Amino acid sequence: MTDAPDTGTDIAPPGIDLSRPSAARVYDYYLGGFHNFPIDRDLAEAAIASNPDGRGSARAGRAFLGRAVRHLAGQGVRQFLDLGSGIPTAGNVHEIAQAIDPTSRVVYVDIEPVAVTHGQQILADNPNATSVQADLRDVDHILALPAVRDLLDLTRPTALLLSLALHFIPDADNPTDILRRYRQALGPHSWLALSHGTDEFDPTRFGTASALYARTATPLRFRTRDEIHALLGDYRLVPPGLVLVEQWQPDTIADIPDPQRFGIWAGVARAS
Repeated sequence: MTDAPDTGTDIAPPGIDLSRPSAARVYDYYLGGFHNFPIDRDLAEAAIASNPDGRGSARAGRAFLGRAVRHLAGQGVRQFLDLGSGIPTAGNVHEIAQAIDPTSRVVYVDIEPVAVTHGQQILADNPNATSVQADLRDVDHILALPAVRDLLDLTRPTALLLSLALHFIPDADNPTDILRRYRQALGPHSWLALSHGTDEFDPTRFGTASALYARTATPLRFRTRDEIHALLGDYRLVPPGLVLVEQWQPDTIADIPDPQRFGIWAGVARAS
């Protein structure tokens, strides 16, 4: 793949700090996007050097998100709250959901201003989708935002999407309570789609990634399968449960040579 060009600061909102890499922009680089900067690409390439599956992990997580949205749409879900959504790229949630039902509504939430600015640009003519800047830990703030209140009817089934996002939330911020509060606000008919990084299969290799991401504003907190399962609280997993990312309702039944290589657990759950 050709490296993303150095576009300078023309895509950066005024005042953005380009002295520090951003996890969202690094993820964009992994996926072949162009909304990243040299400092982000340097971190990404260092991570890939230590873990050649790093780019594949990002793509596997993105593919899971697409499968999860299609599954949820098949269950009648027409509202999606995508937290830590990242920079819009191919296979966006609104594209998948609205291809199934054009009335589907999507709110993207991310703390990264480049992600939000670009999201707002591509959604300018889409009345059923929007992008807002906020920290997913600020539950009350997010749920009170006019963009969320106007677009989502939380008395109807709504899916909370957390694709490769919660591993940027440290234990000190109590991710279990964060999920519980969203679960209470979204109601008994809500859903959760979750993917989360783990280092339990190769602590050395993934430990290097942790050290690199410590340079960003959102360091990594890898968790084991048991730790991730414990975050779910009142959410109840649907088949096949919390599994390695490529094993969650794969598009093909071909054997997966090494399902542990990407270090991602994934699952879809329903509020009980």
